[in-house]
Amino acid sequence: MLRIAIFVTLLLLALAYALRKGGGPERAVAAILILMALADQALHLFVPVEFLAVDTGHLMIDLAAAAATMAVALTAYRFWPMIAAVLQCLPLLAHTTRAIDIGLHPVAYLTMQVAASWLLPPLLVAATWQHQRRLALHGSDRSWLGSSPPSTRTEVTN
Repeated sequence: MLRIAIFVTLLLLALAYALRKGGGPERAVAAILILMALADQALHLFVPVEFLAVDTGHLMIDLAAAAATMAVALTAYRFWPMIAAVLQCLPLLAHTTRAIDIGLHPVAYLTMQVAASWLLPPLLVAATWQHQRRLALHGSDRSWLGSSPPSTRTEVTN
Protein backbone atom coordinates (compact mmCIF):
# COMPACT_ATOMS: atom_id res chain seq x y z
CA MET A 1 0.00 0.00 0.00
CA LEU A 2 2.86 2.38 0.73
CA ARG A 3 4.15 1.86 -2.81
CA ILE A 4 0.78 2.91 -4.23
CA ALA A 5 0.58 5.95 -1.93
CA ILE A 6 4.04 7.07 -3.00
CA PHE A 7 3.20 6.66 -6.69
CA VAL A 8 -0.12 8.51 -6.37
CA THR A 9 1.60 11.36 -4.50
CA LEU A 10 4.31 11.65 -7.16
CA LEU A 11 1.70 11.49 -9.92
CA LEU A 12 -0.51 14.17 -8.34
CA LEU A 13 2.45 16.50 -7.86
CA ALA A 14 3.59 15.99 -11.45
CA LEU A 15 0.06 16.52 -12.79
CA ALA A 16 -0.45 19.69 -10.79
CA TYR A 17 2.89 21.10 -11.97
CA ALA A 18 2.25 20.18 -15.63
CA LEU A 19 -1.28 21.56 -15.65
CA ARG A 20 -0.18 24.80 -14.00
CA LYS A 21 3.14 25.47 -15.73
CA GLY A 22 3.27 23.20 -18.78
CA GLY A 23 2.75 23.98 -22.43
CA GLY A 24 0.25 22.24 -24.69
CA PRO A 25 1.99 18.84 -24.88
CA GLU A 26 2.63 18.75 -21.14
CA ARG A 27 -1.00 19.54 -20.39
CA ALA A 28 -2.20 17.02 -22.99
CA VAL A 29 -0.17 14.19 -21.46
CA ALA A 30 -1.32 15.25 -17.98
CA ALA A 31 -4.93 15.00 -19.20
CA ILE A 32 -4.24 11.53 -20.63
CA LEU A 33 -2.80 10.39 -17.30
CA ILE A 34 -5.78 11.82 -15.41
CA LEU A 35 -8.22 10.03 -17.73
CA MET A 36 -6.24 6.80 -17.31
CA ALA A 37 -6.42 7.06 -13.53
CA LEU A 38 -10.15 7.77 -13.62
CA ALA A 39 -10.80 4.90 -16.04
CA ASP A 40 -8.74 2.59 -13.84
CA GLN A 41 -10.75 3.52 -10.75
CA ALA A 42 -14.03 3.09 -12.64
CA LEU A 43 -12.88 -0.31 -13.90
CA HIS A 44 -12.10 -1.48 -10.36
CA LEU A 45 -15.60 -0.54 -9.22
CA PHE A 46 -17.06 -3.15 -11.58
CA VAL A 47 -14.32 -5.71 -12.23
CA PRO A 48 -12.19 -7.35 -9.54
CA VAL A 49 -8.42 -7.20 -10.00
CA GLU A 50 -7.20 -10.48 -11.40
CA PHE A 51 -4.01 -11.23 -13.29
CA LEU A 52 -4.64 -14.88 -14.17
CA ALA A 53 -5.70 -14.14 -17.77
CA VAL A 54 -5.43 -11.19 -20.13
CA ASP A 55 -6.85 -8.20 -18.27
CA THR A 56 -9.13 -6.83 -21.01
CA GLY A 57 -10.21 -3.80 -19.00
CA HIS A 58 -6.65 -2.60 -18.50
CA LEU A 59 -5.83 -3.61 -22.05
CA MET A 60 -8.50 -1.18 -23.31
CA ILE A 61 -7.24 1.60 -21.02
CA ASP A 62 -3.65 0.97 -22.10
CA LEU A 63 -4.59 0.93 -25.80
CA ALA A 64 -6.43 4.24 -25.52
CA ALA A 65 -3.61 5.84 -23.53
CA ALA A 66 -0.95 4.58 -25.94
CA ALA A 67 -2.90 5.87 -28.96
CA ALA A 68 -3.51 9.26 -27.34
CA THR A 69 0.11 9.62 -26.24
CA MET A 70 1.32 8.63 -29.72
CA ALA A 71 -0.93 11.31 -31.19
CA VAL A 72 0.65 13.88 -28.87
CA ALA A 73 4.13 12.58 -29.74
CA LEU A 74 3.48 12.89 -33.48
CA THR A 75 2.12 16.43 -33.26
CA ALA A 76 4.16 18.02 -30.46
CA TYR A 77 7.15 20.23 -31.13
CA ARG A 78 9.04 18.32 -28.45
CA PHE A 79 11.02 15.09 -28.23
CA TRP A 80 9.94 13.91 -24.77
CA PRO A 81 6.42 12.82 -25.84
CA MET A 82 8.07 10.07 -27.91
CA ILE A 83 9.54 8.70 -24.69
CA ALA A 84 6.13 8.95 -23.02
CA ALA A 85 4.55 7.10 -25.96
CA VAL A 86 7.08 4.27 -25.63
CA LEU A 87 6.42 4.07 -21.89
CA GLN A 88 2.67 3.87 -22.62
CA CYS A 89 3.27 1.06 -25.13
CA LEU A 90 5.25 -1.13 -22.72
CA PRO A 91 2.13 -2.34 -20.84
CA LEU A 92 0.78 -3.53 -24.21
CA LEU A 93 3.75 -5.91 -24.33
CA ALA A 94 2.62 -7.27 -20.97
CA HIS A 95 -0.84 -8.00 -22.33
CA THR A 96 0.64 -9.61 -25.46
CA THR A 97 3.01 -11.74 -23.39
CA ARG A 98 0.11 -12.84 -21.18
CA ALA A 99 -1.96 -13.77 -24.25
CA ILE A 100 0.91 -15.81 -25.69
CA ASP A 101 2.04 -17.43 -22.43
CA ILE A 102 -0.92 -18.12 -20.18
CA GLY A 103 1.57 -19.70 -17.75
CA LEU A 104 3.12 -16.30 -17.04
CA HIS A 105 3.15 -15.74 -13.29
CA PRO A 106 0.48 -13.18 -12.21
CA VAL A 107 3.07 -11.09 -10.32
CA ALA A 108 5.23 -10.87 -13.45
CA TYR A 109 2.18 -9.80 -15.48
CA LEU A 110 1.26 -7.14 -12.91
CA THR A 111 4.85 -5.86 -12.75
CA MET A 112 5.10 -5.66 -16.54
CA GLN A 113 1.84 -3.66 -16.61
CA VAL A 114 2.78 -1.05 -14.03
CA ALA A 115 6.58 -0.74 -13.92
CA ALA A 116 6.89 1.77 -16.79
CA SER A 117 4.26 4.04 -15.24
CA TRP A 118 6.74 4.97 -12.48
CA LEU A 119 8.81 6.82 -15.09
CA LEU A 120 5.96 9.01 -16.33
CA PRO A 121 5.70 11.47 -13.39
CA PRO A 122 9.43 12.37 -13.39
CA LEU A 123 9.36 12.63 -17.20
CA LEU A 124 6.40 15.00 -17.04
CA VAL A 125 8.09 17.12 -14.36
CA ALA A 126 11.32 17.30 -16.38
CA ALA A 127 9.40 18.22 -19.54
CA THR A 128 7.47 20.96 -17.75
CA TRP A 129 10.66 22.31 -16.20
CA GLN A 130 12.30 22.37 -19.66
CA HIS A 131 9.27 24.22 -21.06
CA GLN A 132 9.57 26.82 -18.31
CA ARG A 133 13.29 27.11 -18.98
CA ARG A 134 12.73 27.71 -22.71
CA LEU A 135 10.12 30.34 -21.87
CA ALA A 136 12.57 32.12 -19.58
CA LEU A 137 15.37 31.99 -22.15
CA HIS A 138 13.44 32.80 -25.32
CA GLY A 139 10.18 34.34 -24.17
CA SER A 140 8.15 31.74 -26.09
CA ASP A 141 8.07 28.01 -26.74
CA ARG A 142 6.26 26.46 -29.70
CA SER A 143 4.08 23.56 -28.57
CA TRP A 144 2.83 21.89 -31.75
CA LEU A 145 4.37 21.08 -35.11
CA GLY A 146 1.61 22.77 -37.09
CA SER A 147 1.76 25.98 -35.09
CA SER A 148 3.37 29.13 -36.34
CA PRO A 149 6.88 29.94 -35.21
CA PRO A 150 7.04 32.40 -32.34
CA SER A 151 6.40 35.91 -33.53
CA THR A 152 9.06 38.55 -33.13
CA ARG A 153 8.55 41.96 -31.70
CA THR A 154 8.28 44.70 -34.34
CA GLU A 155 8.11 48.42 -33.80
CA VAL A 156 5.56 50.57 -35.53
CA THR A 157 6.95 53.76 -37.03
CA ASN A 158 4.89 56.70 -38.13
